[in-house]
Amino acid sequence: MAESMRGLKRSHRCTEVTTANIGQEVTVMGWVQKSRNKGGIIFVDLRDRSGIIQLIFEESDCGTENFEKAEKLRSEFVVAVTGRVEARSGAVNENLATGAIEVRANSLRILSESETPPFPIEENSKTKEELRLKYRYLDLRRPDIQRNMMLRSDIAILTRQFLAEEGFLEIETPTLVKSTPEGARDYLVPSRVHPGSFYALPQSPQIYKQLLMCSGYDRYFQLARCYRDEDLRADRQPEFTQIDMELSFVDVDDVLDVNERLLQKLFKEILNYDIELPIQRMTWQEAMDRFGSDKPDMRFGMELKDVSKVVEGCEFAVFKGALENGGSVRGINAEGQGAMPRKKIDALVEFAKGFGAKGLAYLAVNEDGTYKSSFAKFMKEEELTALVEAMGGKPGDLLLFAADKNKVVYDVLGNLRLELAKQQNLLKKDDFKFLWVTEFPLLEYSEEQGRFMAMHHPFTMPMEEDWHMIDTDPGAVRAKAYDIVLNGTELGGGSVRIHQADIQSKMFEVLGFTPESAYEQFGFLLDAFKYGVPPHAGLAYGLDRVAMLMLGCDSIRDVIAFPKVKDASCLMSEAPSVVDVKQLEELGIEVSKGAQE
Repeated sequence: MAESMRGLKRSHRCTEVTTANIGQEVTVMGWVQKSRNKGGIIFVDLRDRSGIIQLIFEESDCGTENFEKAEKLRSEFVVAVTGRVEARSGAVNENLATGAIEVRANSLRILSESETPPFPIEENSKTKEELRLKYRYLDLRRPDIQRNMMLRSDIAILTRQFLAEEGFLEIETPTLVKSTPEGARDYLVPSRVHPGSFYALPQSPQIYKQLLMCSGYDRYFQLARCYRDEDLRADRQPEFTQIDMELSFVDVDDVLDVNERLLQKLFKEILNYDIELPIQRMTWQEAMDRFGSDKPDMRFGMELKDVSKVVEGCEFAVFKGALENGGSVRGINAEGQGAMPRKKIDALVEFAKGFGAKGLAYLAVNEDGTYKSSFAKFMKEEELTALVEAMGGKPGDLLLFAADKNKVVYDVLGNLRLELAKQQNLLKKDDFKFLWVTEFPLLEYSEEQGRFMAMHHPFTMPMEEDWHMIDTDPGAVRAKAYDIVLNGTELGGGSVRIHQADIQSKMFEVLGFTPESAYEQFGFLLDAFKYGVPPHAGLAYGLDRVAMLMLGCDSIRDVIAFPKVKDASCLMSEAPSVVDVKQLEELGIEVSKGAQE
């Protein structure tokens, strides 16, 4: 039977007990990691969120009643133990923070008993993730997951401290908002009071933080809960947390400066890692041309080379056709991989097809300077030599080429360089390479919608020197937008916002809004802008992604207390679930039969 605390107070967490406490009496509380009865002496490893400490029970010290209770202890029992701290009698355990000491118990209270858990509570669990997420409250007891949660907490606390010192105000914005058609799908919330009408859960606090700038709050931040009904990946969840901020009377450099210093503080204080400032900057176009990605991983080279001009006169149909259709021929040099077996090269070809390639041309430079290639017979010797030279090819290198429309070529080679880096173990998790990607296109053309769409959102400021092309060549207009990238992952992004009514009206027009539809969706923001709005800009980080990368985790699920799985369901609580018909009737909602099957 479980006992109560009865006025007992914990004096230390497990690893707060040190050699300095030898000879003192302490009270520790936590979960039994394991218990070993050696006959007349019982060793118990006690665990709390700080770590593990060893307890010793001998009948002569703790009495018969306590010793008999100690004999019943099993994994995950919750106990309170009072005892004297001693130097460890056996060998010092170098793997434990408390490895030089132990607590000789004189009293024991069993605060709660436990059934045998469905999997061991241990670091680096080999248990399937599905089972661990079903019993997430147990999984969260694992020391490695607890360290993740504590580091995430440290990020949040340090961020608040830093931004407060920089003059930011923490202001909460609503989580029941108006649905807008741009961007990802909204999660909708039906209104009982307004039948047939719906709130949306916010995808970001974008409009509200801009309104706060209109209201004169100057510098705002929030650890904001956001929701997007989109397909999940390792670094995406349907609900997530943003470190969200907005600043008035600033331009690009001001936003980047404060955020560089925030990142520098976080990495120094949490990981003791020094970020050199300023962080490297690269335009979107340069990132695409050199790495085939707008979030390039800078931990390794293997950059893309445009060889369109080098091969423009050749007779190889694949290269020729791509250039005739307005595309390009680009390649990457996998240095030292020239002896790669044909089977592995074929696997790379299949990998490339997964990103839209029709194939992948390859040329291996043999150690004797001769070539082994999938297309050599279609090209003259001097053309091949010029191609190898343009690629910086040396004996022992493998050159891989994609030929298609630029978008396909970028996608194929951008992903291929990452795949090759993984195969060659070039991606070290503790090697942090930051990059600002700037000057994104303002708009991108959607074949599906048959119109231009905002690459970020409709409130992004175009670069002044490009604005004259908005009618003649809208795809060429660059934006005052910027992303912060770390090791090939976008940590966050933002932009300078439009604060002039004429530019905002034109932007809505280009995006296909009529003045009426723009006002219907964003009327309260447009009205606010009539009353004096300062130039403003902002940025938002994915807090979960920051924590994931700092910890070297493979998924953001490892840094979120209660994550969802790929189909956006919670295995533990079984959400989402069917609701009572009466609740639906109150909301005026009827679920179609097909939706329930």
